This record gives sequence, C-alpha cells and structure tokens, in this order.
Amino acid sequence: VLVMLGFAVMAGLRVNFSMLLEPLCFAKVLEWIFAIFAVATCGGFQGETTLLVSCKGVVNKTVTASFAYPFRLNTVEFSAPDPKGCAGTWTDVHLVGNFSSSAQFFVTLAALVFLYCIAALVIYIGYNHVYEQNNKFPLTDMIISVLTAFLWLVSTFVWAKALVGIKMSTGASIIPGIESCKAPGTTCSFVSVTRMGMLNVSVVFGLINMLLWGGNVWLIYKDTKLHNKWNRLSESP
Repeated sequence: VLVMLGFAVMAGLRVNFSMLLEPLCFAKVLEWIFAIFAVATCGGFQGETTLLVSCKGVVNKTVTASFAYPFRLNTVEFSAPDPKGCAGTWTDVHLVGNFSSSAQFFVTLAALVFLYCIAALVIYIGYNHVYEQNNKFPLTDMIISVLTAFLWLVSTFVWAKALVGIKMSTGASIIPGIESCKAPGTTCSFVSVTRMGMLNVSVVFGLINMLLWGGNVWLIYKDTKLHNKWNRLSESP
C-alpha cells in the first residue's frame, strides 16, 4: 500500500469525486463501512453473568462476573456473596476459557481493512489516472482483495467458533463446574447472562465483508486493463 501511495503521490493529485459512483470505488466505501461495523459489534461488547447464591449466613445473594472484549474469561472473577466468603466456604470463582486470540484476529483484520480502504480510496479518487495506466496497481489491488476475502472467511469462522465457546462458558452450564457451589449448605442457581445479539451480528458482518471482498476481485478484473488484456489474449490465434 505504501509503495502504491508513493508512486501515486509523485504522479500528481487529480481529485475526482465522481469516482465514488463507480462500482470499484463504491464497493470500497462499503468495505470501509462494514469493517467499522465489524470492529464496533465485536470490540464494543460488554456483558455479565449473574448467579443467585445461598450459603452460610447468606440467603439469595446475587453475584456477577463482568466480561468484555477480548474475552479472556479465565481472568474474570465472580463477586463474593459476602465479605466473609460464606464463612470460608466460598473461594475465588472464575469463568473458564480464553477466546482472546480469535476475537483479536477478527478485530485486527477489520482494523487493517479499514486503513487499507482509506488508502485505496485516496488512490481511486485522487490518482485514478495512475491506477488505470499502470497494470501493477490493479494487479496488486486484486491480489490483496483475494487475500483479504480469504482472511475474512477464516477469521469469521474462527470467531464464530469462539462465540459458541463464550456462550457455553457464560451460560447455565457453568454451575456444575463451580466448586464453591458444591460446599455443604451452599446452593447456586443461574439467573441470567447478557444477550449476545451484538456478537451474533458481528459474525454476520464478517460474512458480508467476505462477500464484498470476493466481489471486489471481479470488479477490479472487469474494470481495469487486466480484463481487456485477457480478452485480447483469448481472441488471438
């Protein structure tokens, strides 16, 4: 990207905002917008899991564990039912699982795509004459689009799998694994967990981004000299 920008700057700026109406440029605007949505829906999530605990000296006390991006759940601790820790029967209780690598992969890709879209829009709008005259720019753009579409596919699949794990690690199934809830005279019941509709939407945005970048490959091929060059080669004897 830096090489492309460097050559373009030397060629001179020719701003043409009408390029925003062209399919190639308009697609890049959509990719820029949906990259923002992917970051916001995954990276901006905050939730909590709530249990109801009864133990020695405590009746129906609500305890919570708050979690958020990047979802290192194994570092999230439930609040104690009381200062005395149920007369010593309540020990530190953490959620299970570390899903940070999957979440950060997804968000980091979206952030890099956001930056690349800005650089590409600068070239499309300000240096389109350079872009069209040099086959290296469209070819580089197409290779990056193929790679980005593939990375969106991988990151979305990995993140969707991690999201399933997050739901399991914060839902009602966590109670059998809490040792403090097995202490004599102690009972724990699941109350609620924050709805994860926003995280479900982030997976959808990941799939949309994959489709956008996949379609972008065809737009680059069709709207540049690469398409014409291939047609000339196929028509030659």
